[in-house]
Amino acid sequence: MHHPDPKTREIVDLALDCYKHCFGMATTHCLAVGGAHAEPGHLTLMLACSEICRTMAHLLMMASPHARHLAPECIEICEACAADCERLGGMEDCVAACRACAKACAALS
Repeated sequence: MHHPDPKTREIVDLALDCYKHCFGMATTHCLAVGGAHAEPGHLTLMLACSEICRTMAHLLMMASPHARHLAPECIEICEACAADCERLGGMEDCVAACRACAKACAALS
C-alpha cells in the first residue's frame, strides 16, 4: 500500500474537503435557497469543482503523475467557484474550502 508523504496527504484532505463542501452545498443549500443559488451556471460550477477536487484526490492517492497536470485546472475551477459562492453569499465554508484547495494545488503546479 502506498503511503503518501504528509504534504500530499494534506492536499488530498483539502481536495476531499472541497469536494464535500461543494457537492453538499450544491445539492442541499443552493437548491433549497433557490434563486441565483439554483441557477444552472452556479450549480454547474459547484459540481465541476466538486468533481475536479474528487479526481485530484484520487490521482494523488494513486501516486499518479497526472495529478500535476490536473493541478492548474483544479486551481482555476476552485478559484472560480470560491468567487461565485462569495458573490452569492451565505456559503463561507464552501468559499474557504475552495480557496484552501486551490492554494494546496498551487504547490503541485
